[in-house]
Amino acid sequence: MRLQAMVIGWTICASAAFAEPGVIDDARLLGANADQGNWITYGRDYSNQRFSALTQIDTTNVGMLVPRWVYRSGIKTTFQATPIVVDGVMYLSLPFNHVVALDARTGRELWRYTHKRRTEKMCCGPANRGVAVGYGKVFIGTVDARLIALDQKTGKVAWDILLAEDSDKTSERADQFAADDPLRKQQATGTTGVGASMAPLLFGGKVIIGITGVGYGLHLEADRPGAPVGTVVGMAGQDTRAGFYAAYDAATGKKVWQFDSTAPNGWEGDYRTKTLDGEHLQRDIAAEKATASQFHDAWKRGGGSAWTTPAVDPKLGMIYMGIGNPSPQMDDVTRPGDNLYTVSLVGLDVASGKLRWYYQQVPHDMWGYDVASPPVLFDAKVDGKGVPALAQASKTGWMYVLDRRDGKLLFKSEPFVPHSNTFMRPTPEGIDIAPGAAGGANWSPVSYDARTGLAYVAALHMPTRYMVREVPATADKAAVRYTALELSAGPSWGVLAAIDLQNRGKIRWQVKTDQPLVGGVLATAGNVVFTGEGNGDFNAYHAATGEKLWHYNCGAGVNAPAVTYELDGRQYVAVAAGGNALFGFRQGENVVVFALPER
Repeated sequence: MRLQAMVIGWTICASAAFAEPGVIDDARLLGANADQGNWITYGRDYSNQRFSALTQIDTTNVGMLVPRWVYRSGIKTTFQATPIVVDGVMYLSLPFNHVVALDARTGRELWRYTHKRRTEKMCCGPANRGVAVGYGKVFIGTVDARLIALDQKTGKVAWDILLAEDSDKTSERADQFAADDPLRKQQATGTTGVGASMAPLLFGGKVIIGITGVGYGLHLEADRPGAPVGTVVGMAGQDTRAGFYAAYDAATGKKVWQFDSTAPNGWEGDYRTKTLDGEHLQRDIAAEKATASQFHDAWKRGGGSAWTTPAVDPKLGMIYMGIGNPSPQMDDVTRPGDNLYTVSLVGLDVASGKLRWYYQQVPHDMWGYDVASPPVLFDAKVDGKGVPALAQASKTGWMYVLDRRDGKLLFKSEPFVPHSNTFMRPTPEGIDIAPGAAGGANWSPVSYDARTGLAYVAALHMPTRYMVREVPATADKAAVRYTALELSAGPSWGVLAAIDLQNRGKIRWQVKTDQPLVGGVLATAGNVVFTGEGNGDFNAYHAATGEKLWHYNCGAGVNAPAVTYELDGRQYVAVAAGGNALFGFRQGENVVVFALPER
């Protein structure tokens, strides 16, 4: 079996080696893990492990890293992209869905695509998490719900399709708050509105992507400039739609299959009073069942955004993805039942999009616990036996580990952030809950080192205050109910955690940071772990101990995941530094690329 695997691996590498430089075909995508010099897909390979075998930069010399070049995009706002590097060219999505190709040695711009939006409305800010490169094209999903294919050599549009019509009916509904409600005075900065922020995934001639913005929520500005978003509101009964993931023909843009985030049959589920891993949920099951017939079609507007780039197991023919929160966000009275498949990991047949299994982390979610961080595939040891596994760092503050063949829970990790009042209902006076809606682990991708069995998670402790309010009917207005959350008054911080996935999720070490960590992690065979902070620091840690070995301040929040690549015998580390407005982190416009000094 091992010899067969070696032969298959050699065949893939040989095919990739003789391909025309810059050409990404299926052989190169399948062999991405062995392509040490490049970073050709969002998670580096189909497993989403984000681990590089490069060793030039290691624990003995990482303290000598210096900027090699800086690219200034000219767009100073929230920046979350993973650069893709193919044979000396870096492909980069900028905020508002502009795309550039850069010389990966110097940062010189080779071409630039300027995106023209069909609407000014955006549900979730201007950020994009990356492009996909393959089949002679560069693919990007946009904030205005389009999937665009660009010519890889020129940046010219090859095709441009609409993913979904915008069903926005929120209309900045601050006028519905009571006259004496302090929320009435706050300015709305975001509403429901369909878009796409995840990096697409290429497999078997298809482009796979999902839509966001379908979990109704109204973002209200903070009371001071530069602060995190002050309040998020969900209103009972507001009309949205269901989310989906879909696969499109890479050559033409024609849809091949679609998997809807909500189940038309069985949306209500089993009315669980506990999560599948045994945590108690504070639900009013009797009230939910009493209204089930009234809201029998809630699945049609049930939400379930697609935030995360999937992982693929080519051998099993399966694709694995996460589903976001149900709609309306937090407020639950118009959506009785478990609300399948929201807040779930799902395994699909990659050729047809048919459901193989699902694992719902939180039935009937009222806390905004989207499955946001990308799933990671690895080989686990459970009771002495090898199991093909999937791990996902959740907003709930645990890492869930499943058998990726059938979705059965193998174990969950020790909590990597504090818990308080978890899964409690909101109250009129407000209740502080941790993890809050931001996590746990947010959209930040993790990194996994198969040599040691350690998964590295960038996480945050940001307790959130949940409250529910009822606005009585008047002569000219119907009654309004809404649930709101805002940051608690207590302290918040970040956590970088090393979780041992070969020892049932025990935490090997943790590092506490002054600010919440949002952005992601890169681990390398040089035994170095890279991650960034909102204060602009880009940090390197010892993979075995968590000791900080180096940092460099990039001048704006480092809230994107780093990548590493090799050219002409030199290893580079690249990261976007543009901050994150939702978290109040300083915004910027740069991609900074580091290397060791020339000898």
